[in-house]
Amino acid sequence: MIAYRFITEDDTSAFCHRVSEALSNGWQLHGAPSYAFDAARGVMRCGQAVIKEAEGEYSPGVKLGTL
Repeated sequence: MIAYRFITEDDTSAFCHRVSEALSNGWQLHGAPSYAFDAARGVMRCGQAVIKEAEGEYSPGVKLGTL
């Protein structure tokens, strides 16, 4: 199966660390990063889609962060 995740975080180094961790665990970037203003919280937010080929079949119970 091909697993898909969308990593989001406030615009801090924590976002880069989360994406870097995913890449070091075999995930690949999928498309361009997103950047948007969260008006409710008054902060900028980042997002990045990542994909990974994994064994098995997809089910809603799959914990994507542990693949």
